[in-house]
Amino acid sequence: MRRPLWVFGYGSLIWNPGFPVAEQRVARLPGWHRSFCMRSIHHRGTEDDPGLVLALDQAAGAYCAGVAFRVADGAEPETLTTLRERELISSAYLEDWLPVHFDDGEGVVALSYVIDPGHVQYCGGLPLEDQAQIIARASGGRGPNSEYLFNTAQHLISLGIGDADLEWLMARVHQINAGPC
Repeated sequence: MRRPLWVFGYGSLIWNPGFPVAEQRVARLPGWHRSFCMRSIHHRGTEDDPGLVLALDQAAGAYCAGVAFRVADGAEPETLTTLRERELISSAYLEDWLPVHFDDGEGVVALSYVIDPGHVQYCGGLPLEDQAQIIARASGGRGPNSEYLFNTAQHLISLGIGDADLEWLMARVHQINAGPC
């Protein structure tokens, strides 16, 4: 196990890490982008009506702005167990150690969860409108899919690393759920 243990958050980990955090810093992960490219059949949808959750999808020239969390000393073993139970529930994510960079040029290798593009839950390339329609209606064991979108988008904005696609989706899902005027 790496010490210190750093974990890269790009979605719900940003607003709900679920482990003791000693330090957090805005970071960039090169070669990957945040995308609603994973069908959620547990947390934000069901097998009969899947939702969408974010994943890191590999893309040349891309980068993902997120948060690197340094796990509190001594909490590394239980943090790994907690993260694996949460993130590897359906094996659509792969666990990887990837280099992230801070604004000051410093970098660390962080535990990251990336999508397996060969997994049945992978759905990369969905148009934003299709994503909005799914997110507006889906709900799963951890609540409405829209709540996941709104929390993530709002936290990214508050950190100064807003995501244009998530902000568009947030506005569109609000519009869909408001119904006709």
